[in-house]
Amino acid sequence: MTLAASWVTLAVSHLPVALGPSVAVDVVAYLEAVIEEGGDDPTAITQALGAIARSRNLSDIARRAGMSREGLYKALSATGNPSFATVVKVSRALGMRIHFEAIA
Repeated sequence: MTLAASWVTLAVSHLPVALGPSVAVDVVAYLEAVIEEGGDDPTAITQALGAIARSRNLSDIARRAGMSREGLYKALSATGNPSFATVVKVSRALGMRIHFEAIA
């Protein structure tokens, strides 16, 4: 089992609702692992964000992202296709920002 796959179970069932400093580091490490293992697959990234959001108060995250709970759940589901704006808003609502870096 990969780091990302094993962390999904952890994210959904064991993370506290409040994001403390060590949990924030774990969330970022998880997302980095998803990107590394998924080959930048956007579906993997949005599903990872969904797992993180569901491990917390989805209604509160949706509110902070300016979305309905149902809209957020659908956007970050396995069949969802969120816009980049949605990904940015959800990342911000989770207390993160998107970072780009050169690969070559």
